[in-house]
Amino acid sequence: MGKFKALFQFSRTQHYSRRQNIIKGIFILLVCGFGYRIITIHQLNAGDISLQERGNQQTYHTFHTKARRGDILDRNGEVLASNLILKKINLDVTKIQPAFIPKLATALMMEETELRAALERKNKARRGRRNFIIQKNLKLSNPIVKNIEKLKKLRLRICKEKQKKEKVEWLDKALIFAKLKKDNPTYKTVKTCKQKRIEGVALQGDTRRYYPKSATLASLIGRVNHNGKGVSGIEGEFEPTLSGQNGIDFLSFNQASQSAYFNPVAHKKLKHGNNITLTIDANTQFHAYTAIKKSVEKHDANSGSAIILSPNGEVLALVNYPADDPNDKTIYNVENYRNHVLSDKVDPGSTMKPFTMLLALDKNKITATEDEKIDVTKRIGHLKPDHKYYQLTIKKILQKSHNLGTVNVSERLTKEEFYHTWNQLGFGHSLGLIPSIETPGVLKTPDSWSLADKRSLSFGYGPMQTNLAQLARAYLVFANEGVVPPLKLVKNTNSYEQRAQVFSKKSTRKIADLLDSVASSKGSGYRAQIKGYEVAGKTGTAEMVIDGRYNKDGAKRTFFAGFVPVKKPKYIMVIRLDYPKKCYTYYKPKKKTSCGGSNSAAMVFKDAMENILNSDQSIERLSKK
Repeated sequence: MGKFKALFQFSRTQHYSRRQNIIKGIFILLVCGFGYRIITIHQLNAGDISLQERGNQQTYHTFHTKARRGDILDRNGEVLASNLILKKINLDVTKIQPAFIPKLATALMMEETELRAALERKNKARRGRRNFIIQKNLKLSNPIVKNIEKLKKLRLRICKEKQKKEKVEWLDKALIFAKLKKDNPTYKTVKTCKQKRIEGVALQGDTRRYYPKSATLASLIGRVNHNGKGVSGIEGEFEPTLSGQNGIDFLSFNQASQSAYFNPVAHKKLKHGNNITLTIDANTQFHAYTAIKKSVEKHDANSGSAIILSPNGEVLALVNYPADDPNDKTIYNVENYRNHVLSDKVDPGSTMKPFTMLLALDKNKITATEDEKIDVTKRIGHLKPDHKYYQLTIKKILQKSHNLGTVNVSERLTKEEFYHTWNQLGFGHSLGLIPSIETPGVLKTPDSWSLADKRSLSFGYGPMQTNLAQLARAYLVFANEGVVPPLKLVKNTNSYEQRAQVFSKKSTRKIADLLDSVASSKGSGYRAQIKGYEVAGKTGTAEMVIDGRYNKDGAKRTFFAGFVPVKKPKYIMVIRLDYPKKCYTYYKPKKKTSCGGSNSAAMVFKDAMENILNSDQSIERLSKK
């Protein structure tokens, strides 16, 4: 009896001990749970996320409304870049009713077998994805879009078979209820039919940036990336203006009342992008681009660029070639979107000689008359006499683009006079057209010039380099009686830059008349002549800098800067070709010769301007020319 009592007492003690361990375990779990919760709350507060905010995140749903990107227009309102509204057709392979497949194939303009194969293939390979796009980038006028719209309205008689439990008699129901009979239900196949519309076919809207002028304006307009954000040119420079602001709405759900409302405090207003109107004329741009493209291919040049200005400084055309079509997303060559007109600083060569003559004439260092002769028989620096000429008039120096004659005139001018005038012309200063890509060029201060620098400056080398737009702006003095207006690329914008009177009216008119002779049969720019119009201009040829040094193996840039008509210019055009390799003599068109501004760039001026002038009814043709 004693042993049994002791055994019972031991068993009871062991039972209490097990119960205590269970209670201790539960207590430890509760402590750990509370501890974990305290830590998580502390982390939320430390991360600046309150419990209220966390609750908001769990009950708010955000709705985004995409802003429409603004259009880019030319001066006449012609669209240069816009949003093309497209459609895509999305199919859900799990929902399309078999009865609709023949009609769906017809609507998609596909063979039925082809559509069935596509659906089967996607159904096997979908891996959880139910939808796939079978057609995309469809214009609204596409017949497929209209076919699908009609198909979605169509109703067909769709039949389904299902198992239906047969009716049980009342006596059998009573016996089954009294459990006197087993419930062994029987089923029969029933066919049900309803008029239904097609399921699993979605006609979804889509937008794509569209450039109607394709490659013609690629380097100027730029393009957008796959997210619709501007990455170059006008698209990139004016991204905030064009893109607008997406709208955001917050929908709050009340779980207790099962209601929803929009939160006005968190609302972000939708603002569509603004349109931008450029000073560009699409027709002028087309003719300039066509002429540059033709010349680059004909002369086997690396690239070609051109800019056309109106007398008041508005950019009518800005061309670069080669160029890619921004509508083709499969091709993207960064170099083909480079704006060489604004981004490249170059030696302008002999196109600067008219300004040297203008400066000398304004300072009364020359008279630029037929009686005045400039001696070109003596060597100056590294320039040797060519023994073709002994004395030249200013007119002849410009006609023949004579370096020694130009330097001889420059010897009469000071470094400070050169620097002050070149600075007033705008060299070394940004134009502000597309600031993110524009080079200001180079114009060193005269205290750093050597005598050789001053001499080379007179014919477009030395302590100055310029982009093509700056050079074109300088030529505006011939259309504004010595005044240089600021350039303008975007309409309805004001420039507060002063219009500098760089040269006198008298001197400007005199040199303009002399430049008329450059584009005559006796001048270096004779290939720029246009029948029926007076043309003035200046050719230029400059050695290219390759690896930091001037290339002596024939790598050159050729230029032509001109304006038309001479008496009252309406168009100012500057052309540049990089490394043209195939040029020909005038008298033997198939005989190759070295390339210069005369036999390459001047021809671009003629090709482009002839078409532009023929389409401009405001300029009268000369009766004799």
